[in-house]
Amino acid sequence: MVYWTIIFRVVFLYIVILFVFRLMGRREIGELSILDLVVFIMIGEMAVIAIEQPKDPLMHTLVPISLLAVIQVSLAYVSLKSVKFREFIDGKPEIVIKHGKIDEKAMKRHRYNYHDLLLQLRDKDIRHIDDIEYAILETSGTLSILKKQNKGKEGTFTLPLILDGEIHDEHLQMMNKTEQWLMKELRKRGYKDTKDISFCSFHDGQFFIDKKD
Repeated sequence: MVYWTIIFRVVFLYIVILFVFRLMGRREIGELSILDLVVFIMIGEMAVIAIEQPKDPLMHTLVPISLLAVIQVSLAYVSLKSVKFREFIDGKPEIVIKHGKIDEKAMKRHRYNYHDLLLQLRDKDIRHIDDIEYAILETSGTLSILKKQNKGKEGTFTLPLILDGEIHDEHLQMMNKTEQWLMKELRKRGYKDTKDISFCSFHDGQFFIDKKD
C-alpha cells in the first residue's frame, strides 16, 4: 500500500510541478533569475519530502507550493512593471570588455575572474581579446560577445535609452548625450511624456520608439 502511495505522489507532484513551472513562464535554464532559482529549489525540496514521507498529508506540500507559485508570479509582475525592482533582483548587464580592453573594475564588482572570462571566450570560439568590440556579462551569468567588424573601426550596439517609461541616464552618458537632448528629440517626434514609451533606443542616427499598448 505504501508503494502505491509513493507512486501516486510521484505522478501527481510531477504534474503539479509541471503546471507550476508552466505558470511561471517560459525561460531557458541559463536565463533563470534569482527568484526563479530559489522557488525551483524550494519546490523541488518540498516534493522530495512529500514522496519520502508518504504518511504526511499531501496538503502540507500543496499549500506551500501554491503559495510559492503565487509569490513568484506576483514578484515577476512587479519586476515587469518596475525597472528599479527588476534591477535590484536580477542586477544589470555589465560591459567587461570595451573596444578590446578589459574593464577590471567591472569584473571585480561581479566577482568575475579571468578564469571565468577566458573559459566563456573559449566557449564562444574567441581566440584573441582584441577581436572583441564588446563583451557583456548578462544578468543570467552568460557572456554576450560582439566582434569587431573592421580593424580600427569601432562598432556599437543597441542601448535602451527608455525602458518601461524610465530614462536610463547611464546609457545616455555612454553615448555622450543628455536627458535634455533626448526629451527635445522626443518632442520633435510627438512624444511629450516618457511614461507613454515602452522602449526607446538610438542607433546610427536613428530612433527606434515603441509605445506602450
